[in-house]
Amino acid sequence: MSAVKVVLADDERMVRTALRAILEAEADLEVVGEAATGAQAVSVVRELRPDVVLMDVRMPEIDGIRATEQILATLAPPPRIVVVTTFENDSYVYDALRAGAAGFLLKRAAAEDLVQAVRLVARSDSLLYPSAVRELAALHSSARPAPPPWAARLTEREADVLRLMATGLSNAEIADRMGVGPATAKTHVASVLAKTGARDRTQAVIAAYESGFITPR
Repeated sequence: MSAVKVVLADDERMVRTALRAILEAEADLEVVGEAATGAQAVSVVRELRPDVVLMDVRMPEIDGIRATEQILATLAPPPRIVVVTTFENDSYVYDALRAGAAGFLLKRAAAEDLVQAVRLVARSDSLLYPSAVRELAALHSSARPAPPPWAARLTEREADVLRLMATGLSNAEIADRMGVGPATAKTHVASVLAKTGARDRTQAVIAAYESGFITPR
């Protein structure tokens, strides 16, 4: 298999240097570009078409949230974007997830956690740090959400699949838990994404928490 191509977007050169050293020590990961501002990140990603972008949420010119929105709106297929932050409960992080980021990482994360996260989001098959997403949703979601119109369109099986997605299970794990084949689980996941109007698992789970379909607390 070809190496996962990664772009690093952070206004601190030392952070980019450290991230590059960690990732390039792995044979299956390749850093193909860097950016020091949000605007540069958009330009570099459009030019290099990486698989994964590690995006700082606070950068000059435009922040990581706006950069994420612009990248996802103009590239097809888009890269998987992971926002990198100092504080896990930062409202910027939650806004980035709502904007389409696939997950987030703390800047103090261990090297092995960074590598695992990049590999995981590149596969697009499970939720990155589901407990952290749940905690963010608990902090930032409305206390009295309106019932989601898509909930009535989910079959009972699809509703179960969405709840399992929120726990971070992959397609294979969902299939095993539900006693169905992997292809069937994949079909159910695709149907959940279509009915919730979500770009990927993270957005589907955020929508489920925000709507009250799943209670984050």
